Parts: sequence; C-alpha cells; structure tokens
Amino acid sequence: MTQTSILSTKTLSAEQRQVFLDANFDLLEQDFIEIKNTIFELDKINTNLIFSSQNAVLSLTEQNGWEMLKSKSVFCVGLKTKELLEHHGFKVEAYMDYASELAEIITLIYNKESYTFFSGNLRKETLPKALKSAGITFNEIEVYQTKLAPFKISNLEKFDGILFFSPSAVESYLTNNRIQNEICFCIGETTASALENKTKNIIIAEEPTIEDVIEAVIEEYK
Repeated sequence: MTQTSILSTKTLSAEQRQVFLDANFDLLEQDFIEIKNTIFELDKINTNLIFSSQNAVLSLTEQNGWEMLKSKSVFCVGLKTKELLEHHGFKVEAYMDYASELAEIITLIYNKESYTFFSGNLRKETLPKALKSAGITFNEIEVYQTKLAPFKISNLEKFDGILFFSPSAVESYLTNNRIQNEICFCIGETTASALENKTKNIIIAEEPTIEDVIEAVIEEYK
C-alpha cells in the first residue's frame, strides 16, 4: 500500500508532525513565508488593542515596556491568538474566527471605544475599512513583516495533499510551482479564496487552527 504524501507550506511543531507519523503519512515541510518582527514605539496606544494574528502578539512581547499594556482590553482574530494573549496576561474582551466577524462585533457593540490595531504588512483591508466606515477612533501600528520565500519543489515529488495556512503562502507556493491533482487543505476561507481559479480541490478546516487542518487531512485519507 502506497503512503499518503503531504506537503506542509510551513514547518510544524513536533506534536503536529507526530500526528502524520502516527498515521504513517509521508510528510515534507517547507517554509514558504518568513516573518520579521519590527521595532516600534508604545507611546500612541489607544484604550483597546486589536490583534489579527499570533505574529503580532509575539512581536509586541519583544518590545520594551509591553507589560504596561496588559491592563487594556483586547479584541482578536482566532482562538490561538486569544490563547497566546491570555498566556501573556492580557484580558480578551472578544475574539472571532475571521476579521470580518470581529469588525462586525466592534462596529455594532463597541463602537464608542478607541483602538490600536497591531498589524502585519500584508494584512487585509477588512478591519481598517470597517472601523473607518463606522467612524471609530483607531490607529494602526505595523509590528511585523511577512516576506514571501518561494521554493521550487522537485518535479520528482508527488503529493496527495498540500497544507496552506495563509494567502501569502499560497502566493509564494505558486511563484515556482503549479497545483495539479493535489487536494489543498486550507486553514480558513481567506486562504482558500487565494486558490480561486487555481483548483477546485479545496478542503477548509472546521476551525481556523493548524490542528484542525491536520485533522481534516487525517479524516480525508483514513
């Protein structure tokens, strides 16, 4: 019986990797994007904080004096981002799976508040556009940069499935590679939309976490 072969477009943790090994899958990991944290000042911070990724949280906690922000209420995208914030002592007022859902909550319920949005250079317009349209006071600080790291996969490699965790990873992968018959397992709708017109073979994880992507893979091939 041939092994199921999977390509992950980011390096997985030891625990995540073990799931594939236990299922007797052949796994190749390659980082198709690089994250670089930036240094920034903490002097123009509003009453509430917004994070749309774990990368933004990790960058903040590398800055001098970040602890003084722990008294502020936080709004974020993603369960893993929420858990990371709480691990660092923040109180998360609200979190949603997608930026569009978070924007809706903020504009409907918390629209009298002011916000500082910690973002990356490739962030979508979803949150800033919604806050501007609703006339909400906010500023934005770019705290990390995502750089594409294209890599050519050997033509000898044949995969049953490819794991994608961000639209930028899709873009980076497609720079030097084509999608043929592989099933593309995506962490969420936004990542899946980056594959539009490239393939119909898309499975979106039930929840936008790496663990749920892996679970979808195991379910598909068991």
